[in-house]
Amino acid sequence: MPFTRFDKRLDNLPAEIWNKIAQIDELKGQWIAGAKLSPQVLGRLKRSVLVTSAGASTRIEGARLSDSDVEKLMSGISLQKFSNRDKQEVKGYFELLRNVFDAWEHIRFSESTIKHFHKELLKCVEKDEGHRGEYKKKENKVMMIDSSGKAVGTLFDTTPAYLTSKEMLELVEWTQTAIKKKKHHPLLIAANFVVEFLNIHPFEDGNGRLSRIMTNLLLLKEGYLYMPYVSHEKLVEDNKPEYYMALRKSQKTFNSKHEDIILWLSFFLSIFLQQSKLAVGLLSAENIEKLLSPKQLAVWQYLLSVAEATPMEISKKTKVARPTVNQALNRLLSFKRIERLGSGRSTRYRKFG
Repeated sequence: MPFTRFDKRLDNLPAEIWNKIAQIDELKGQWIAGAKLSPQVLGRLKRSVLVTSAGASTRIEGARLSDSDVEKLMSGISLQKFSNRDKQEVKGYFELLRNVFDAWEHIRFSESTIKHFHKELLKCVEKDEGHRGEYKKKENKVMMIDSSGKAVGTLFDTTPAYLTSKEMLELVEWTQTAIKKKKHHPLLIAANFVVEFLNIHPFEDGNGRLSRIMTNLLLLKEGYLYMPYVSHEKLVEDNKPEYYMALRKSQKTFNSKHEDIILWLSFFLSIFLQQSKLAVGLLSAENIEKLLSPKQLAVWQYLLSVAEATPMEISKKTKVARPTVNQALNRLLSFKRIERLGSGRSTRYRKFG
């Protein structure tokens, strides 16, 4: 069996790894049990995550667009001050990630999917036209990028071009088999795929961005359905030095007698644990403003400014239609953010507590 070195990496893991996995899966259960957010709220969260993720994932690789710039770009507003390459890379990432979020159930994990994703990722980047969707034909290196977008050093050498097809076939087949036969926890399978994919660096360009797209796909297919509502990419960007260090120290052990990816697993799971906590946090009343429509938010903010008010008073002061006010009040009651006083025509509402 040619894939035993991958399995060996995932044997005899320390307790801290399993503790993180247990915490993540507990939060996964909480999301499934509590995810009763409206389609409108989920739609707004997804749009926000697409903007944040597209910006963060391309900035990790050296692009300079802020989240605000990404929002303007995807809204069709011209951004003259940035290079075409930055704008092209962000647009490709945004559109590919949106397709993954919308259609992950119908996307098969395979080599052809990976190549298709690469083609879509770089479809807007003029300089990459000659190698989109094709494994590298020349050698490449993994470079560390600083905050200004400059390469500051080589992290490690990658798989030679002539071995890339063979090693990608082995990695994808191992991943498919491990998922199908449940040989390891799915988070460990995904983490191993990513660290090995980045070690191979199968494409001339776009490998880091594609690894994060594939992370979203793999985890969605394993039931971590909050991926579209909290940005995985932003958390990696915020911890970029640790990301580079975990990759470098783990990959330096590859093809030795004792391959060790504990540091990478710890980083990957820590990021995902943070993402899981943020996702479940969206269900709590503490994040009420993220869950309300603009008109519902107007009702909530008015109630914060007064001791108490009737629905009619709220409607007049906020200029929100009475039926919408009633909907907002019911939603705020369900979040336990307000309380009802009295009954009938004298019913009033005030901030809870």
